[in-house]
Amino acid sequence: MALDEQTNKFFRIRRTVLQMLNDRDYLVGDFEINTTKEQFLDKFGEDPKKEDLVINKTKRNSPSEQIFVFFPEDAKVGVKTIKTYVERMKSEGVFRAILVVQQALTPFAKQSLQEFSGKFHLEVFQLPRMQESDPVARYYGLKRGQVVKIIRPSETAGRYVTYRYVV
Repeated sequence: MALDEQTNKFFRIRRTVLQMLNDRDYLVGDFEINTTKEQFLDKFGEDPKKEDLVINKTKRNSPSEQIFVFFPEDAKVGVKTIKTYVERMKSEGVFRAILVVQQALTPFAKQSLQEFSGKFHLEVFQLPRMQESDPVARYYGLKRGQVVKIIRPSETAGRYVTYRYVV
């Protein structure tokens, strides 16, 4: 993947995650969500390191509730990576996290997540995909690599928000 294409992907993923955290009632400034690609490049550079993209936010109505969003370096996340993140969460007193992964977790990593789930709440975040040939994607003219926010009515929650990655 070309460097510019990868940087653009990180920019879109980070913006989507910030929008999702805002929807989940975490304190996210509008300036963060509306960051331009140029501002992103100024802050993170042409080849951003995933460890620099880590996000830590607090809940709007409960400052003691915090969440981390981690972007693991490895394509396949293993037990060692999970333990590293859990140690960081312990040291900073954070009990919720989202992992933005490139591929599915290894079986052992999934097992270690279940071991920690009693004390910590970790989510694996891999955007669901939407085909570029999907009728809705074609209707809106969505192109490969775009992330789309979908809001649907829900009988239980009032509205359901989800995101899709166009492939």
